[in-house]
Amino acid sequence: MIDRKSGKYRDAVRVGLTVDIIQKKDQQSGRLTRGRVKEILTGSLMHPHGIKVLLEDGRVGRVAAIIDPETDGAGMAG
Repeated sequence: MIDRKSGKYRDAVRVGLTVDIIQKKDQQSGRLTRGRVKEILTGSLMHPHGIKVLLEDGRVGRVAAIIDPETDGAGMAG
């Protein structure tokens, strides 16, 4: 079964979703940054390193995980 929450498939990433991304500067460390998707930058249907997105706060990175709001107890204050 294909894991759609991994962020590698464009059809699973939507504007407004909360995601964890890896910014270019954090590729070595694997540090994750959480935010809401403002725009999807990758045009292809799939990317092995994750779909590239622009977050609402202006940061850009590849989606490492899609956060399920029903299981994310902390949520995003906004």
